[in-house]
Amino acid sequence: MFLDFIYPVFIFCAGILSLPYILYMSIRRKKYRRGWKQKLFGAVPELPPVSQGKKRLWLHGVSVGEVNLLKPIVQELERTRPDWEYVVSATSETGFELAKKLFGDRAPVFYCPLDFKPVVDRAVRRLKPDLLVLVELELWPGLVRASRDAGVRVAIINGRISDRSFKRYRLVKRALAPTFRRIDLVAAQDDVAAGYFKALSPCPERVSTVGSVKFDGVQTNRDNPETKRLGKLVGIEPDDVVFIAGSTQDPEEAAALETYRRLYRDFPKLKLILVPRHRERFGEVARLLDESEFAWTRRSTVAGEALPTPSNDVAPEADPRRIVLVDAIGELGAWWGLASIAFVGGSWGTRGGQNMLEPSGYGAAVSFGPNTRNFRTIVESLLREKGAIVVANVDEMEAFVRKCLVEPEYRNELGAAARALTLRNAGAAARTVAELDKLFESR
Repeated sequence: MFLDFIYPVFIFCAGILSLPYILYMSIRRKKYRRGWKQKLFGAVPELPPVSQGKKRLWLHGVSVGEVNLLKPIVQELERTRPDWEYVVSATSETGFELAKKLFGDRAPVFYCPLDFKPVVDRAVRRLKPDLLVLVELELWPGLVRASRDAGVRVAIINGRISDRSFKRYRLVKRALAPTFRRIDLVAAQDDVAAGYFKALSPCPERVSTVGSVKFDGVQTNRDNPETKRLGKLVGIEPDDVVFIAGSTQDPEEAAALETYRRLYRDFPKLKLILVPRHRERFGEVARLLDESEFAWTRRSTVAGEALPTPSNDVAPEADPRRIVLVDAIGELGAWWGLASIAFVGGSWGTRGGQNMLEPSGYGAAVSFGPNTRNFRTIVESLLREKGAIVVANVDEMEAFVRKCLVEPEYRNELGAAARALTLRNAGAAARTVAELDKLFESR
């Protein structure tokens, strides 16, 4: 098959061409330094075959968002299929760190090998899985082929395809046909995504709609221990109104800071928490805060002890508890539990948005930008149910936050609608695991 021949050549050439960039980023930015034996040589954990009647699942998520989606799946597996084993892989460093934090005490966690046939062949031989589970849209032709050649079933869960990706994939539909033919199950998160998968796959009967697992992974209890601990660390008081801008990219942090600057004098209980999406931007956002007129606090400086309470005569600009930069990975879900007002980032540029269900589950008044193609169905539902607002620039952000401050009932109604929608749509994790179970029943 054409793809089976040309794809390994492409991956090899791409790896050679990207080596100077990787070396540069490793030296200058300290990125891409970990997991090379696993990535380049498939040196993943070598496991014994599972015992009779048991199954082993290889669960793979690229980065933080996909790894987070595995939480409700693993919880459902441990609750209903305790005889199934699982291993977890990630591609990015942040995804790997989160996977270690979430699953490292219960399962092997490793970097996913480079999608080059000899490398993934070795990884499959060492892991001996019965089922490879890929999160969202993980069309790794080499890994899929190696798995099926070894008799391993392959499934995509929480499957999604953006409009733009679908147009690109449709152009190479014939080349992708062998990869899609090797996929035994696509559990799509909505009917639109299912339709796209069916249009691309030569086996559309293998595609089903189970709903979005994102709804199942949402925390709804603001009194959870981690949220309470974080609130105590940074001095959040019961009557504070906390504005969190999370999963942000440039220029969203600057817009949130400007919104705070315009409002803080009129609303002395307003506090701002910034949570950039990527670790490499922590320093950039810190410099932005240093150049402002405000005192502020880094999350990493309050790892153990709470911030001291300043005296009553301290000016608002000098109170470091009023602005917090969260320079940590994997904590955003708990920080959202402190939010009265939320802006979900990655939605002003080209990224396509970030998960807005986490603040929705806590009942925060949620806003995001207009570019949210990766969460199309969720956004449509939130807007239809009046559970979120779109803000396209700093003036609209300020107007939204101001309205939430002036009209607490508006803020509460918005949050209640978002929370109700989140609770109403739970259950996709159980349906997904049931679909995975059917793969073994059909053997």
